[in-house]
Amino acid sequence: MSRLPVAERGTVRRALRDLIGRHRRAVGVVLALHSAAAVAGLAPPWLLGTIVDRVTAGAGVATVDRLALAIGGCVLVSALLSRYAQYAGHRFGERAVAELREEFVDRTLGLPVSVVERAGSGDLATRSSVDVSTVGTTVRDVVPTMVIASVQLSLLFGAVFLLHPLLGLAALAGLPSIWAVTRWYLRRATSAYLAEGAAAAELTETLTTTAEGARTVEALRLADDRIGHGTTRITRVWWARRATLALRTVFFSVVEASYPLPIAMVLLVGGYLLSREMVSLGAVIAAALYLQQAIDPLDRLLQWTEQAQRGFASFARVLGVGLVPPEPPGTTATSRGERLVVRQARFAYAGGHDVLHGIDLEVRPGERLAVVGPSGAGKSTLARLLAGIDAPRRGVVSIGGCPVTDLDPAERRRRIALVTQEHHVFIGSVRDNLAFAAPDASDEQMRAALATVGADWYTELPDGLDTPLGDGARQLGAAEAQQLALARLVLADPHTLILDEATAALDPTTARRTERALAAVLVGRTVIAIAHRLNTAHDADRVAVLADGRITEIGSHDDLVAAGGAYAALWHSWHADERPQSRKEWPSS
Repeated sequence: MSRLPVAERGTVRRALRDLIGRHRRAVGVVLALHSAAAVAGLAPPWLLGTIVDRVTAGAGVATVDRLALAIGGCVLVSALLSRYAQYAGHRFGERAVAELREEFVDRTLGLPVSVVERAGSGDLATRSSVDVSTVGTTVRDVVPTMVIASVQLSLLFGAVFLLHPLLGLAALAGLPSIWAVTRWYLRRATSAYLAEGAAAAELTETLTTTAEGARTVEALRLADDRIGHGTTRITRVWWARRATLALRTVFFSVVEASYPLPIAMVLLVGGYLLSREMVSLGAVIAAALYLQQAIDPLDRLLQWTEQAQRGFASFARVLGVGLVPPEPPGTTATSRGERLVVRQARFAYAGGHDVLHGIDLEVRPGERLAVVGPSGAGKSTLARLLAGIDAPRRGVVSIGGCPVTDLDPAERRRRIALVTQEHHVFIGSVRDNLAFAAPDASDEQMRAALATVGADWYTELPDGLDTPLGDGARQLGAAEAQQLALARLVLADPHTLILDEATAALDPTTARRTERALAAVLVGRTVIAIAHRLNTAHDADRVAVLADGRITEIGSHDDLVAAGGAYAALWHSWHADERPQSRKEWPSS
C-alpha cells in the first residue's frame, strides 16, 4: 500500500499565510477588537494599585468609590469587546474552514483512481474526517486564541515594565524554563503526531476492510485472523498515542511548575524596592495582579500549542492530497474510430513483478468479448488497462489508433465505461444517485434505465425517484446497488463498456435476466465482459481465455468447446458434464 504524501513544513506555513491573507480584513478586525479588550483589561489592576496608594495617603470613601466605579466600567468594556471579538473570530474561522473543506474535496476528486486505490480507503477516510476536523478546530479556535494570547501577554508584561524595569525583569523569571521545554516539545511533537495520524489511518483501513468483507470473513472463518490483525493495529495506535502523551506530560508539568515563579520574584523584588522607597505598594500589587492575570493567556497559549501541533500535522496530511500529480489532461483530444487494440502489453503493480505478459488483443467496434480465467489470472488488471485507469509498463493500449491514456480524461470516460463488482450508493435520493451518470437525464429516462436493468424493486419505493437512500434511509442490498450502478451505465451511454464481473452480486436468475435486458440496450456497442458465469461467455461473439497473465485461447464459444482445450474443460465442468473426458487444467506459463 502506498500512502498519500504529507506536505513539508514550509508548504504548510505558506498555505496558512495564504489562508489568512485571503481574510486579512476579518483577521484585522478580530485582532483590533481583542487588542482593545486587552488594553481595557489592563486598567483594573492599575486602578486597584492606585486605590491602595490613595488610601495609604489618606484618601476618603468618595475617591475609592470613583476608582471602583472606573474598575467596573473597564471590566464591562473589556467583556463587551471580548464578546464581539469572539463573534468575529468564529465567523472568520467558519468561513476559513468551509474553504478548506471545499478545497480538500476538489483535491480529492482530482486524484487519479489508481492513486486512491493504492493508498487505501483508510488513509483517505482519516484525512477527510479526522484531519479536516482537526484543521478546522485549529483555524477556528487555535490560531486566533494563540495570536490573541500573545497580544495580551505582550501588553501585560509591558505594563509591568512600565511600573518599574526591575519588576519587569523579575516577571521574566519563569520564561527560561517555559521556553526551554517548549523548544524541546516542538522538536518532537510534529513527527510524533504524524506517526499517530498514520497509525490511526492503518486502524481505519483495517476496520473498514473487515466490515466491508464481513461475509467473506465469516464464510472463510477468518474472524480470529482479522481480530489479530486489528489488535496489532490498535497496539500501534496505543503506542503512538502513548508517545504523544509522554511529550505532553513533560511539557505541561514543567509549564505548570513555572507559573508561580514570576509572581514570587516580583513580590521579593518589589519588597526590596519598596523598602528602598523606589516603588509604591500600589505598584507592587498592580505588578503581582498583572502577572496573576497573565497566567490565563499564558496557559491558553501553551495548552493550545499542543493542539496547534496536532493541527499542523493534520494540515500537512490534508495538503498532502494536493501534492499528488493530477490525472494527466491527455495529449490527444480525439481518436479515429472505436477499434480497441492491445499490443505487447505488460503491466506490473508498484514494486511487484509483471502480472500481464505481452498481451495482444483486438476488439472490433460493436463486438462482444468475454474474458474468462482463474482467479488471479489478470482479468481485472486487463480491464483497468483497457479503461485507461493504468498504463502498461510496456506496449500500448489504443482506441482508434490513439493510446487510451493519451485521451482527455473526460473524453475517455465518455467513450469507455468500467463497471466493477464494487458499487457505492451515495447518500441522497434515487434521482441523485442516477444523476451522477447523466445530470441532464429526465425522470422518464431514469425510470427507463432502472427498468432496463430489471430493477423491479424501484416500483415499490414509497417516493419513487425522490426516495432517500443511504445511512438512516432506504438501504439497498448488494444486488440492488449493483442494478443501480448498471442503470447509471445505461444513462451514461458510452460506446465501449467494460464489465468486470458487474453482475457478480446478483443471484443467477436475476443476473441472467439483467444480462438479457442489457443485451437489448447494448446493441451496436463494444462490450468486454470479465465473466465468472460462463453463460456470459456463451452469449459473446468471442471468448478470450486468460491464464497467468497471458491469453492462451481466443475464439467463439463453439470453436473453443470443439477444440477441447482449457475453455472446453471449464465449460463441461461448469455444466457438470458426465461424459467421459480427460479433465484439463488451466495452462500454466
